[in-house]
Amino acid sequence: MEIKLERIYQQPADLTGYRLLVDRLWPRGISKKNAHLDKWFKEIGPSNELRQWFGHDPAKFAEFSKRYTAELMKNPQTPIFMQLVAEQLKQQAVIFLYGAKDQQHNQALVLKKYVEEHL
Repeated sequence: MEIKLERIYQQPADLTGYRLLVDRLWPRGISKKNAHLDKWFKEIGPSNELRQWFGHDPAKFAEFSKRYTAELMKNPQTPIFMQLVAEQLKQQAVIFLYGAKDQQHNQALVLKKYVEEHL
């Protein structure tokens, strides 16, 4: 199975996978019912300080990626998250949901790369 990325504000492309919100903050304007989530793992998102520093500025994305990866390596929730993803991947695709508008420069991309490299 594979890890997919999907913006939570878009109509779900596929409801058959394990749908996991990976943002620290709940997306504005999305009801829990309309989110079609299996789990919200907010502890895996970037710290508030890092998120605010990044500000979704594409020019800062390379440095953001390094800093967020460093946070993931130190985060005590990362092994729990990795185990959850690994277990779900045995049965179905896992869909990382995120709220960022920029689909090329966001934390879900960094998280997906990290998980794929460490599973």
